[in-house]
Amino acid sequence: MSGHSKWNNIQGRKNAQDAKRGKIFQKLSREIYMAAKAGGPDLATNPALRLVVDKAKAQNMPNDNVDRAIKKASSAANTENYDEVVYEGYGPNGVAILVHALTDNRNRTSTNVHVAFSRNGGALGATGSVSYMFDRKGYIAIEREGLDKSEDDMFEEVLEAGAEDLQTTPEVFEIYTEPGDFTAVRDKLEEDGYTLANAELTMVPQNTVAVPEDKQEQLERLIEKLEDDDDISEVYTSAE
Repeated sequence: MSGHSKWNNIQGRKNAQDAKRGKIFQKLSREIYMAAKAGGPDLATNPALRLVVDKAKAQNMPNDNVDRAIKKASSAANTENYDEVVYEGYGPNGVAILVHALTDNRNRTSTNVHVAFSRNGGALGATGSVSYMFDRKGYIAIEREGLDKSEDDMFEEVLEAGAEDLQTTPEVFEIYTEPGDFTAVRDKLEEDGYTLANAELTMVPQNTVAVPEDKQEQLERLIEKLEDDDDISEVYTSAE
């Protein structure tokens, strides 16, 4: 683990996304559609679909939107398709940035990503230039308010559930898992009565980079520009 709290980044991202709810639902519909098309419409037999549906519910996406995306994927008449593309590069002060996209037009998306980087103090890199700096992990956050649990007790419980690591902040317990263990750990914690403030598969930087004050606004503009793009589903950074 990189030793920093992911929770603050999540809270900041969620606050910014509140103003972009419609666009977020559009992106989630695309992810649901692709997961259902690849593995079928049944959540019980398609773990990838269940993950993205859980992600949609965490964003308060209406059930009608979820059902519509699944039905669309099940329609034989629908030939819509998207490619998964990963872009890698550096932002201001050498911050590593991973961009995951679902696109029906690679040229359009590539151009937009290149412009976002070049106009905001960043530069795109070759495939593999920064991805090795991140680890794929399951991430679960449980808010501590109203929870009568010591860090030691919580550590024992999450390890017993199959988690890999626990980090603690004044606000939350942050639980990390191997990707393959994520669903089982999440389900076990919910069965034990915990309310999960966040649960997702994510990319965690192995090390973080401090961003000086005079570069922070530029980095925020770059990330915002990327996240505003309809084709981009996730943006991960090594920024502290």
